[in-house]
Amino acid sequence: MKILLYVILALVLIAVALLAWFFLIYARTPGIDLPATASEKEKLDYVDNYLSKLQEEGKFNGAVLFARNHEPLLMKTYGFTDAWRKETLTTNSSFRLASVSKQFTAAGILRAQELGLLNIDRHVADYLKTFPYPTVTIRHLLNQTGGVPDNYMRLAQENVESLKGPLSINDVVRLVAEEAETPKHAPGEVFTYSNTNYVLLAGIIEAVSQQSFEAFMNKELFQPLGMKQTRVWNLLSPDETFPGKTEGFRLIGGQARALKPDFIDGVAGDGAVFSSISDFLIWDRFWSGNDLIDNELLQLAFQPVNLPGQKISYYGFGWLIDKKGFHWHNGSWLGAGTYVGRNAEKGTLLVLLDNSENVRMDDIAREVGKVWRGLD
Repeated sequence: MKILLYVILALVLIAVALLAWFFLIYARTPGIDLPATASEKEKLDYVDNYLSKLQEEGKFNGAVLFARNHEPLLMKTYGFTDAWRKETLTTNSSFRLASVSKQFTAAGILRAQELGLLNIDRHVADYLKTFPYPTVTIRHLLNQTGGVPDNYMRLAQENVESLKGPLSINDVVRLVAEEAETPKHAPGEVFTYSNTNYVLLAGIIEAVSQQSFEAFMNKELFQPLGMKQTRVWNLLSPDETFPGKTEGFRLIGGQARALKPDFIDGVAGDGAVFSSISDFLIWDRFWSGNDLIDNELLQLAFQPVNLPGQKISYYGFGWLIDKKGFHWHNGSWLGAGTYVGRNAEKGTLLVLLDNSENVRMDDIAREVGKVWRGLD
């Protein structure tokens, strides 16, 4: 009987400890208490202190960038590159961007059009011959209105025995064609966010360029722009060395545990881009105009989409478009929590990157974003 009581007591103590850890990590992140009369320097100092405190509490491990007119106002890192906590982050540390990668994929498609390799208003089936939805265009994939089911992760799980290794972009193209599931809706009628769309876009780039998505992005975008800490990286990357790459981890009871990719992390397009806050200064300048893509074509990325019934979708090409003139995107995958926001009219940029799964990035972005939006 005593043994049973000890066991019950131990289980209760474990449950209490887990609940305490859960509320510590996942409780709503406190806000920034900012005086209305604060100067710009004071605002930035508040953000710096806020993120430093969160890092000390195990609620943030990453980097922040405030910039105006492509010049940094606050560019700083907080924490460590990985679960082993041996190396501190720097402004050149490369973070997994998760769904923020979609804007890079969109830029790759626009670069391919600039090179004459495709046209975004042509049908996807013109480039992916087995694609089972004949009226869906590349533009539909870009602005998430094609109706293609977002099913690639499920299809991969259901067909894992047929794969010869990690899931590839080509595997996704094949599985979508073989399964040919009923579309969610007719093209151009409804906005439906889909990771599958952006893997297919990467597949189109591979088909028209006759090279890997990773190689195309490096040759046509990252190298010409001088983005030295930015690349596509996944389980199928031919070069496994990646200096400065951060690793995702999770904090459990004060202990950091590494998060490892699984077999679906051989794909790209919907994610798999890594970058640093220093490279985001270059990336922000790219969207303001560059020598690689005609500016009229480039600005299509920020146009809302007119839908039937006088409805409007505010998803452009890898960017969410705020009615107040901002455009932004966030992401979350394998420890990564990311947020990028731009105000083209003011010339301001906010980037938040994190590699610890416990982060409440939405809360942090909301609070830090209030300061960013208040900058003149």
